[in-house]
Amino acid sequence: MARLPYLEADQVAPQYRDMLKRNTNLHKLLVNSPEMAKAFNGVGGFIRFKSTLDPRLRELAILQVGWMERSEYEFTHHVRIGKDFGVTDEDIAGMMAETEGKPSKLEPLVKAILKGAREMGRDIGMSDATFAEIKQHLTNEHMVDLVLTIAFYCAVVRVLATMKIDNEPYYKEVLQQYPLPASPV
Repeated sequence: MARLPYLEADQVAPQYRDMLKRNTNLHKLLVNSPEMAKAFNGVGGFIRFKSTLDPRLRELAILQVGWMERSEYEFTHHVRIGKDFGVTDEDIAGMMAETEGKPSKLEPLVKAILKGAREMGRDIGMSDATFAEIKQHLTNEHMVDLVLTIAFYCAVVRVLATMKIDNEPYYKEVLQQYPLPASPV
């Protein structure tokens, strides 16, 4: 159960109601602080709609963060979103294998991006070797977008966990195909 209320459009000032167009529990909770929600939506919106980073690469990086952090909300939402941007079931299976240190059929750039996302989540920053490997394939602009995307979603999963935001039933269905691993003890 969430630690703060989920607000509906009629519970927020008219100038903030557009932030609830995406009818998700995350947005409904964040609008308890409408200006912070607006800033959050600005970064998230840029990542999703304005970044020139390949959307499949972006979504796989986000999925890696959600999977690694065992964030049901983040992972399930981005499985659905990712499929709209070219992420396949084979990509997701490959990401899960790579996380476990098993081989996959993913292309080298994707493997490096997933490794970079794991490093940023686990070790705070991406190693020099991983950064250099990715940089061989991406422009400076794309490197900034990738690093900030991973960092943003590392923050998002912490917000979701701290606020105990409930996952919507529609997204929970994803877990039938991709059950999250148990948390380490």
